[in-house]
Formats: sequence, C-alpha cells, structure tokens
Amino acid sequence: MKSCDLETPGQLQTVRTMTHQAYQPLLPSGNKYLQQKWDMASYDLHRGKVKSAKPTINTTPPKTYDHLTLRLKKLKLEEEWTTKIERENNMLMEKISRIMRTTGGVDNRKYYDRKSLGKEKRQLELLRITKENQMILFRLSQCRPHYNVKSWHEDWLKTLKVMDSIARYPRERSNKQKGQENPITKCSDCDKEQKISADTTTQSPASNMATDKAQKIKSEKGKETSEKEGTRTEMQQDR
Repeated sequence: MKSCDLETPGQLQTVRTMTHQAYQPLLPSGNKYLQQKWDMASYDLHRGKVKSAKPTINTTPPKTYDHLTLRLKKLKLEEEWTTKIERENNMLMEKISRIMRTTGGVDNRKYYDRKSLGKEKRQLELLRITKENQMILFRLSQCRPHYNVKSWHEDWLKTLKVMDSIARYPRERSNKQKGQENPITKCSDCDKEQKISADTTTQSPASNMATDKAQKIKSEKGKETSEKEGTRTEMQQDR
C-alpha cells in the first residue's frame, strides 16, 4: 500500500511507500512462492504472444510503382507544349523585328479559291435547262403555221371586187368626196410627210436607203391602185 503525509508549513513533502514482502495471489493457494512463479511465467508468455501477434487489418502503406510516380506521358505533353510555345514566340519575335526594321503592313489577304458545295449540281441543272430551251426553240422554228396569209389576201381581193360590183358609186368617187370634205386632214398629212422627209435628211445613209425603199414600195402600190381604178372605170363605161 501507498501512503502520503500531509504537507506542513516549513517542511518538505515526504512520500513513503509500504510494500508487503510476501506475494498476494488472486486465488487461494497452498504455496505463495510457487504461485508467484507460475503467475509470472504465464504473464511472460502472454506478453510474448502479444508482441508476436499480427494485426488482422493491413495498415501498411500500399506499394508504389515507378510508372505512376514518373508519369512519362505527362512529361512528354509538357515538353511538346513548351516547344510549341517557344516556336510561336520565335515567330512573333521575327514578325515584330521585321515590322521594326521595315514600315510594316497588313497581312490579312486570303489566297484561296472560293469553293461551293452545290456548284456542280447547279451547273448540271443549268445545262439541262438550256438543252430543253434549245429543243423548244427548234420545235417552234420547225413548226408550220396553220393560217395562210396568201389565201387571206386573195379572199380580200375577191371581197373588194364584190364590194365594187355591189356599190352604187365607185370607191374612187367616194374617196374624192371624203378628201374634199376634210382638206384639213390632208394638210396635216402633208405636214407629217414634210417632217418625215426632213428627218430622213438628218438620218444616216443606212436610214436613207430604208426610206428610199419604202418610197419605192409606196409608188409601186400607187401604180397598182391606179391601174385597178382604170380597169374599174372601163368596166363601168362598158355597162
């Protein structure tokens, strides 16, 4: 057992330990010395087992691998990135030095042809349309008219003859009467002819040739009408 004396003023604290000389076993035994010896042997065996016991849970650190610690792929990518940055920096430095040495310029031209995804399709469609138009034009040029202008003219001449034979007065006389009643219109026609002649004088020689042809055609038509009128008057006199 242990006992401690109280501390008095002016004195130091003193500790006295009292231990029994004989061994006190937990269970009753015949010989205390042998029991002590056995208990100490079992305790030493227990302590040895505790020291040599292995843990059921593995708390040791995991095994390290070289390819995980080094990471060669990452190092390679970093080297490539640094080389790319250095190359771009060198190019930029060269451009800046060239601009400083010279007056500089704008490098924004695009030297490439414009390409279209549907260009070939549009060209084929245009060729198809042009071929169809050519075929239609060829058919229209080759087709014949259903109406005959010559037969129309002949029919008109026949109708004129019938009108002359039916009329009470000849057409020449009626035309003369109409001309006497409307002299103002004749004067206006004369003025128009004078203007046309003045215009023809100012026009080019090609236009003059065209006007000469038109005048010749008019004179021929006037001769034909005069001949027809003469034949009509003769027929009337014969009647």
